[in-house]
Amino acid sequence: MKKTIPVLLLTAGGFIWLWQYEPTPHTETAVVAQAEAPAPAPAQPGADSRTLTGTEVTAGRHGIVQVQVVLTNGSITDVRVLRAPDTNPTEQALPRLREEALTAQSADIDTVSGATMTSEAYAESLQAALDGKGS
Repeated sequence: MKKTIPVLLLTAGGFIWLWQYEPTPHTETAVVAQAEAPAPAPAQPGADSRTLTGTEVTAGRHGIVQVQVVLTNGSITDVRVLRAPDTNPTEQALPRLREEALTAQSADIDTVSGATMTSEAYAESLQAALDGKGS
């Protein structure tokens, strides 16, 4: 009984410390070049082509994601990443997110396992670009 009270107090103190713990955010982001992405088809003469930049969206503690979308005659013909976290899961997820956006022709895309926060930030930045809320 004498040891029970100190053990309970130490356990409660540990939980309080865990609840207050906030990991240090990863503030570094990198400009990600998508050298592997195929070049978009050249615009037809007379085609209406616009390039829209999405907002910078924080991907949790990993960094910032910002995309740029190219619309040709109202269709998404290319999505470029301007800023993204410099992590391995992100670098693997970005080509898949681009392909999904091109296939879906919208920002309604699935998240990539292992890069969930980046995927959500990617979709949010893409939606902002499509809504004209970006820069």
